Amino acid sequence: EPAQHIFYLATPPFLFAPIAKGLTAAGLSHDRARIVVEKPLGRDLDSFCEINHALGEGFAETQIYRIDHFLGKETVQNILALRFANPIYEPIWNRRYIDHVAITVAETLGVEHRGGYYERAGALRDMVQNHLMQLLCLVTMEPPVAYDADDIRGKKMDVLHALRHIPRDAVPEFAARGQYGRGWIGGREVPAYREEEDVAADSNTETYAALKLYVDNWRWQGVPFYLRTGKRLGAQVSEISIRFQDVPHKAFPASVGLNAQPARLVIQIQPEEGIVLKFMAKEPGSLLRLRPVDMRFSYREAFKTDSPQAYETLLWDAMIGDATLFMRADQVKAAWQLLMPVLEVWEENPAPDFPNYASGSWGPEAAEVLVARDGISWLTPTLSGNGTRN
Repeated sequence: EPAQHIFYLATPPFLFAPIAKGLTAAGLSHDRARIVVEKPLGRDLDSFCEINHALGEGFAETQIYRIDHFLGKETVQNILALRFANPIYEPIWNRRYIDHVAITVAETLGVEHRGGYYERAGALRDMVQNHLMQLLCLVTMEPPVAYDADDIRGKKMDVLHALRHIPRDAVPEFAARGQYGRGWIGGREVPAYREEEDVAADSNTETYAALKLYVDNWRWQGVPFYLRTGKRLGAQVSEISIRFQDVPHKAFPASVGLNAQPARLVIQIQPEEGIVLKFMAKEPGSLLRLRPVDMRFSYREAFKTDSPQAYETLLWDAMIGDATLFMRADQVKAAWQLLMPVLEVWEENPAPDFPNYASGSWGPEAAEVLVARDGISWLTPTLSGNGTRN
């Protein structure tokens, strides 16, 4: 049933509870009313539970829309179509064929004029707890019975339940953090985070966060999922890179495949919107020589129209009562529970090397060490324009 009233709380989180109580006291939390709240939903598990309790006193769960604009992006929604509308992918979408998955959300911007907010948040709260965790769920969830809110959100919750706990004494094995220093972005010099407006000169807030996670279930057991996000990085890009296993037997001589790379499927979220399949092919000519090539799908080229804005999609869904692309309370709670050991250890142990990456680079050495332990390295995201960077 369409909404009669929608209350969009574009306010700091500490105002969510009093606003919800005020709306209830005024008789505005009726059955056809909806309340939309933005992240961050608290700054830790306890504050989220307080906010959620306050919202729930006047509004039913079906009336609460926790908005995450990443879920409104066309390419994010297309993850489910790619997986479950095409029979060629789902049979190999598991631990037998996938070596690892890397999710990157990189920004060239700094904190701009949001230093005060960012000092209380940081990359882990601002991006990982919501955006990246939701992308992880879409990549790893089981097929839904039907495309409806309850079924899809239930499948996401199964993933969150299966995520391996991060022990406090093992946080450095599963997480890395960074803070940007001075550097160059787009041909201009930019200041360090600690030089930004409203930022403490000795700030311990991370502007970069990387995690290694495992989904302990039948499909994904043993497959590492690497998540990274940061500000003032080398490019503005968001993508999911699925790296497939190596071939079980190398039939070609080593000399013909000096440039050999594992097959990868890259889901481009922004600024490009599309899908790239990277695989090996024979170069033209009499000699047998292999080289990596790309097979590309572009939203813009295929559909000849611009995708709707994420908020346009999500606000319309809130109006008509479709909660499929919104987060349920138990999802948000599970994400906080997973990340609390990391947040607590980082707050109790200030980073001695901040700032530890230059603006315009791809992050701190600690993030490279995080994945190097597994014998891999972060790949520069796939970008087109003046040539593709692999």
